[in-house]
Amino acid sequence: MKAKYIAYQDTHSFSKLVLDYVNDEESLKSFYSFRPDMDGLKKAVDARNFNGNRAELVEVLSRQYQNVNANKSVNHNIKLLADENTFTVTTGHQLNLFTGPLYFIYKIVTTINLALELKIAYPEKNFVPVYWMATEDHDFEEINHVSVDEKNISWIQQTNGATGRLSTKTVEAAVMAYKAYLGISKNGKKLAKLVEQAYLENDNLADATRVLVNSLFERYGLVIINADDPKLKKQFSAIIKQDITEQNSARLTEKTSETLEQNGYKTQVNGRDINFFYLIDNLRERIIEKENLFTVNHTDISFTREELLKEIESHPERFSPNVIMRPLYQEVILPNIAYIGGGAEVSYWMQLKANFDFYKVDFPVLLLRNSALLIDKRSAENLNKLGFKLEDAFLSVEELKHRWIKENSESTLSLADEMRSVEGIFDQIKLNAFKIDKTLEKSTDSAKTRTNHLLINLEKKLFRAEKRKHKVSLEQIENVKARLFPSGTLQERVVNLAPMYVNYGEDFLSSLIENFQPLGGDFTLLLP
Repeated sequence: MKAKYIAYQDTHSFSKLVLDYVNDEESLKSFYSFRPDMDGLKKAVDARNFNGNRAELVEVLSRQYQNVNANKSVNHNIKLLADENTFTVTTGHQLNLFTGPLYFIYKIVTTINLALELKIAYPEKNFVPVYWMATEDHDFEEINHVSVDEKNISWIQQTNGATGRLSTKTVEAAVMAYKAYLGISKNGKKLAKLVEQAYLENDNLADATRVLVNSLFERYGLVIINADDPKLKKQFSAIIKQDITEQNSARLTEKTSETLEQNGYKTQVNGRDINFFYLIDNLRERIIEKENLFTVNHTDISFTREELLKEIESHPERFSPNVIMRPLYQEVILPNIAYIGGGAEVSYWMQLKANFDFYKVDFPVLLLRNSALLIDKRSAENLNKLGFKLEDAFLSVEELKHRWIKENSESTLSLADEMRSVEGIFDQIKLNAFKIDKTLEKSTDSAKTRTNHLLINLEKKLFRAEKRKHKVSLEQIENVKARLFPSGTLQERVVNLAPMYVNYGEDFLSSLIENFQPLGGDFTLLLP
């Protein structure tokens, strides 16, 4: 595939905060530690003060990979994590059914590519790409479906617990529906086999996701971690105790959020007084302090302060961080240098720096994941015939139509010149009327306003008439936009890996690896 790069602002799809961060605006500098460039990454490596237990990290990962047929690259990278000269580049994501929308794939590719770039820049050190599975999330409705050709394939299941622990016994119907879409082509059958092995030969969603993602990316040495583990939580237990009892993260995050909003930015997440859930099988509920007790919401479970501290000490795995505390947990147990996230993630991480500083945990380099639009051959040809550049595809349907009609109309549709002439005529009338009778000034203004409205409506009628003459071309514009922006949004936020894999096979993934530039700062257009 060939690639073309355009500025993020030209896509009209990213927030002011994200664009200002990419463009190095001064107003955001206090909300992060290092710039997302090679110089910033070098400073992060030199400054990294990792106090986590590397031996336990390797032990946990080795155990989690016991039943995974991982290749040498993955096993080598896991062992490298015991070395003081090894650092990680991490992305995190929910356990979406069959990988969910494409941006999940793009996150991982960005992570792999950044690790490769860092190794080239600093050959004396090691950089391991890591996918952090959000196994403790409990919002199953967010992840239980996937869109293929604008049809939803759903996994019907009732649960209130951590999605990573969810049994895969009921997923077969969704697997069969997905296989039916993939069809009987060589590429389709290959992906179908990978999905079957992952979801039908593993007992829970965390293991199924690990097997599928590993099968797609193991050749690049991607390491996949499930942090829902007692040994890893034990390393975080001191912070769990302090934050639940002192509620520091609530205060610090609220203060940072207020500062961001004062600077004109929208905040992404809202913290709570206690930013932890209580987690046991089929239950993940908020912990609330009331009447000197720490109560688990919607249950009869409660603890005194002393009982709570004892419970954290004995069972740290029962305390699950929410969106505010999960990033801190990640940086405590991983020797991490950079976090790869989408626009929303980059935004909410900036709400957290004061919390990191308070707990004396290094804040990683925040890197906006690569985004891409794959423009199929038919769409590219349509855009070219219509006289548009590829990047014009990001304009709205109405704007594209308006431009096309203006450029292809045989007559002038704009009445701007006529309106200016009318303006001049009425100004003269107003002057003459004023000399005769001052009270006629308002009547003249009213007449001018009515005339302008008539001309504006006439201009609209001319434009509609011209649209009727070019119905076929305007329908082509609508069809191209619908293909490239399903549901009116970025392709990567809706489309699943399936159609890309069916059409291009592993070449699709290798093309992403070849063309994504983690430090490039641009949006990627891909052309088969």
